[in-house]
Amino acid sequence: MSHTVESATAYVITALEAKGTASRDDFDVSGIVSATHNIMQTWDFRAVARDRFWGIAATFIRA
Repeated sequence: MSHTVESATAYVITALEAKGTASRDDFDVSGIVSATHNIMQTWDFRAVARDRFWGIAATFIRA
């Protein structure tokens, strides 16, 4: 599988909605994707530590 911005976006949405307690609309998904890519320098987000991912996501919660 090729890792692209689209696959990274799908990964983020899946992670955010996995527990059923939040939806993609609760977060700035493109902000999460951009920030994670800037830190990791790859579109393959599977390598992101879980607590790092949620730390990034927490900064992009919509009010």
